[in-house]
Amino acid sequence: MNMLKIVAVPMHPEGRKFVAIFAAITLILALIWEPLFWLGVGATVWCYYFFRDPVRVIPQGDDLVLSPADGVVSLIQTLVPPKELGLGEAEVTRVSVFMNVFNCHVNRAPVAGKVRSIAYHKGQFLNASFDKASELNERNSLRIETAQGAQIGVVQIAGLVARRIVCFVREGSALEAGHRFGLIRFGSRLDIYLPEGVAPLVCVGQTAVAGETILAQLGTEQTARRGVSV
Repeated sequence: MNMLKIVAVPMHPEGRKFVAIFAAITLILALIWEPLFWLGVGATVWCYYFFRDPVRVIPQGDDLVLSPADGVVSLIQTLVPPKELGLGEAEVTRVSVFMNVFNCHVNRAPVAGKVRSIAYHKGQFLNASFDKASELNERNSLRIETAQGAQIGVVQIAGLVARRIVCFVREGSALEAGHRFGLIRFGSRLDIYLPEGVAPLVCVGQTAVAGETILAQLGTEQTARRGVSV
């Protein structure tokens, strides 16, 4: 891994205090034993890397649904969305993107629109890759309405290590597709609920990039994709 590429990437302001804490501990370790100092340096660089906030090139199109997170598409399922999203009782497609501790954890809006509702739910801290994490884990749910009236659900889910969900927007906020709306600290998952009848354009196991990977296209007839590992 090229260290210059790590330190040259901007860091989100949310991470400054954590990097400062890691750096302070590293200085203390230097007084105790030199090998511990170098371990602290590595941990501080990792913390900076975790909170990186790289520039993204956002695909343009009112009908595009973009990935809100960096990570791997871990689940694609058809089910009734959580009641707190207010998306009705019909089954829709849910795409889950799992973020490990090495992924960028800045979350980006999947579509342009208004935040119609936000619902925070306390819960457990199970491994976010588990299916049950959508129901049992601590989470923050947003319902976004596009200018064309499409309703998209986005749920930030805490994971085994994650202990803090951060949301930068409020109900009524206007979002641009690909713009930052939140962050989850230290490993987690995002669920995206597509409108009824909309099929995903990604496959389980595919790597997604927040604000760049197209998850689906609204208003067009698509069939679900299948992936083949080679």
